[in-house]
Amino acid sequence: MEKPSLEINLPDTHEEGKLYVVDSLNNLNKLNVCPDESQHALDEEENSDGIGENTAGSNIRNQNLFFVTFILTLIISLALVSFVIFLIIQTRSKLDQISSRLIFEKKNIEDLKKMHNMLLKHLNWSGIKE
Repeated sequence: MEKPSLEINLPDTHEEGKLYVVDSLNNLNKLNVCPDESQHALDEEENSDGIGENTAGSNIRNQNLFFVTFILTLIISLALVSFVIFLIIQTRSKLDQISSRLIFEKKNIEDLKKMHNMLLKHLNWSGIKE
């Protein structure tokens, strides 16, 4: 049987030589797969600790997002509390108006009862005389 073209017979060399050959094959594969511009990005990523930079940038972004969300939540909460206080004040004002009207109407009803009693007395008195 034929061996696949991707297999390479490595001569018996010590471990460093094998690693060098494998590393060279990986670099050759990267050159064939990636365009020139992305190859520079891959090389820079390998040379520098890209994970730390991405994590730090992501961490700062998450902190900023949390801070903005926290501020927006505070502003919305303040607006809702202000609105509730406004409604409480308006309701109290309306209740005071209704209460004063009820007191006034109660006085009017009492006055009408007095007038009614006076009229009944007058009618009864005039009815008795006749």
